[in-house]
Amino acid sequence: MHRAAALVVFLSLGAVALAQDPVATDPDKYRVILENDCVRVLDYRDRPGESTRQHEHPAFVLYALSAFRRSLALPDGRVLAREFAAGEVMWSDAQTHVGTNTGETPTHVLIVELKSGVVACARD
Repeated sequence: MHRAAALVVFLSLGAVALAQDPVATDPDKYRVILENDCVRVLDYRDRPGESTRQHEHPAFVLYALSAFRRSLALPDGRVLAREFAAGEVMWSDAQTHVGTNTGETPTHVLIVELKSGVVACARD
């Protein structure tokens, strides 16, 4: 029985390790500024030429605080080019990627990640 329990714990830890949370993979770029049962809000900043490590986001809304250009390398080999003006807002389904600032300006965005299974959130 103890071996079975140990195996369950080991497999659970492996799944957590595969989660690739951007705050864990790139703590120099991502900062949690709010988290509750409904959302997690991340402040993200980088400089021209910088890249993230591979990570994943649940469905999210991105708000560009600065104008920037970047590429997103997806696990299937596709590379997407993105360009934002300050004030632009974008919705995205969940995704895994490596982001690279391909422009000449720093990136500064707020990312509002939706928690899975949330149907409604109560106000405090």
